[in-house]
Amino acid sequence: MGRLIRPFSQSSMALAMLGLASLSAVCAATPATAADETAAPGRALSRCPAPADYASPLVEKLPKKGIRTFDRLERERPLAAHAPVPPGLRGAIRRVELPKGSRKLVALTLDLCEQTGEIAGYDGAIFDYLRRERVKATLFTGGKWMRSHEPRARQLIIDPLFEMANHGWAHRNLRLLTGTGLRDEIVGPQRAYEAVRADLLNDKGLAADQCLSPDASLRVPARIGLFRFPFGACNAAALDAVNDAGLLAIQWDLSTGDPSPTQSARAIADAMIRNAKPGSIIIAHANGRGFNTAAALPIAIPKLRALGFEFVTVSELLAAGRPVIAQSCYDSRPGDTDRYDALFALKPPRPAAPGTIPGAK
Repeated sequence: MGRLIRPFSQSSMALAMLGLASLSAVCAATPATAADETAAPGRALSRCPAPADYASPLVEKLPKKGIRTFDRLERERPLAAHAPVPPGLRGAIRRVELPKGSRKLVALTLDLCEQTGEIAGYDGAIFDYLRRERVKATLFTGGKWMRSHEPRARQLIIDPLFEMANHGWAHRNLRLLTGTGLRDEIVGPQRAYEAVRADLLNDKGLAADQCLSPDASLRVPARIGLFRFPFGACNAAALDAVNDAGLLAIQWDLSTGDPSPTQSARAIADAMIRNAKPGSIIIAHANGRGFNTAAALPIAIPKLRALGFEFVTVSELLAAGRPVIAQSCYDSRPGDTDRYDALFALKPPRPAAPGTIPGAK
């Protein structure tokens, strides 16, 4: 369990990628706030975003508990075609082994997860900084988060700095799910993504939104190709289900520790600077539960750049080398995320009623 393998050459990796068409436990860790039956701020893109559209008040960062407006599952829709992940890429990808003498590439990943009975936050200060400094990042986004923050999701989808990725529908522990429940958690974000994407592109695949260039369909892919397990927890059945859905399972080898309120900005930055290696995948959070992350990135990123590191998306990192793959999911050592089984066995999440969420197309 947890054995690392390095099975793919760089050229084979590129062909496989072309053929494919945290701990995130913090999603349950913040005390409840007053209920609010409205969605998070942010205007829809009826025009190209102006600076005022990106502005994010502090209240938008704060998760709101006791809201079930978006709990219902995304309605089913015909989805873009996909092929199962080929054998050499199946499993949990923890980092990428880069060729000797190559560029010092690292991937910053940010989780945007949201459970049932809440609206998670949006930490606009993080995205303000990344845009200002032209830092690429991969965003592991919950399907429910995309729907409760749809204007923000649209902004992120059209931004070439950011790569959208799948973090489950409502951040459930996939080790405890089977059958339809497992499938809905995996496929739900793709349904939400395609619904939002359909508003950006017309029926010919061309840009319907005036903010997008005519070749936007090349930059706004039809499918999300990467998946991160909620809580960083999986089992063999869940790994197979994710890979069979055409999704590469992405873990990490560098945790910032930002889920802990006691982890200062300096400690987060020090963890990034001290532990980054060429090919690292860094996990942090931008859903209001990445405590002090917005203050840490301006400390860490300039120092990492001074050391020669370049920030790329996870897909770009994968294309540059060979993935280091484990056959189980964990944070720092095999088995350390299994404790979430007991947590949710004691208090299983209330199943979401099937149906269309408000505003679903």
